Amino acid sequence: MTNNKKLIGLTGGIATGKSTVANYLATAYNLPILDADIYAREAVSCGSPILTEIAQKYGQEILLADGNLNRAKLGEIIFNQPQEKEWVENIIHPYVRNCFLQEINKSSANTLILVIPLLFEAKLENLVTEIWVVACSETQQKTRLMERNNLTSEQATARINSQLPMSEKIKLADIVLDNSSTLESLLQQIDQAIQR
Repeated sequence: MTNNKKLIGLTGGIATGKSTVANYLATAYNLPILDADIYAREAVSCGSPILTEIAQKYGQEILLADGNLNRAKLGEIIFNQPQEKEWVENIIHPYVRNCFLQEINKSSANTLILVIPLLFEAKLENLVTEIWVVACSETQQKTRLMERNNLTSEQATARINSQLPMSEKIKLADIVLDNSSTLESLLQQIDQAIQR
C-alpha cells in the first residue's frame, strides 16, 4: 500500500460496535477515521450520477419529495432480493474505493482507520494492511440492531443474514475484538491491539 502506512480495516457485523471502536481510536489515539458509510451516502447524494442511475432502474418512487434517496424503500428492495443488492453495490463500491484511495494518499498520518462494514462483501481487503473484526453473539447483535434501528425481529434477522456470517469474518481477521462483555473490556482489547 501507499508509503508503508498502517491501514486498519475495521469491520464486523451490523450493530456489533464498530462505531464505538472507531470513536475510541479517534479520541484516545487521535487516529484519522475514514468511514465507508459516509462515502456511500455521498455516492447517492441528491442529484448524484449514481442516484440518477438508481432512480432510472427503480422509478421515481425510490426518491423522497426533496429528491433524496428513500433509504427505507431501497432497503426493502435490496434486503429481500440478493441480485438487486448486488446491482446497487456494484455501482456504489467503486465510488467508495476511490474515496478511500484519495483520502489515504492525502493523509500524512502513519496509521489510518478504515471503517468498512462490508469489507469482505465489497472485496476491499486489498485496501488495508490489517483487518480488525468487532464481534458479539448473534443474540446481542440482533437485540442491539432492533433497539437501534427500531426493527422487528424478522427485519433484524434479514439484515444480519444479508452480510457474510460472523464466523467467516472472524476467520479472516488479524484481530478480533470481542464486544459481548463490558465497554471497559472492549476498550482494553483495543489498547492491546493498537500497541502490539
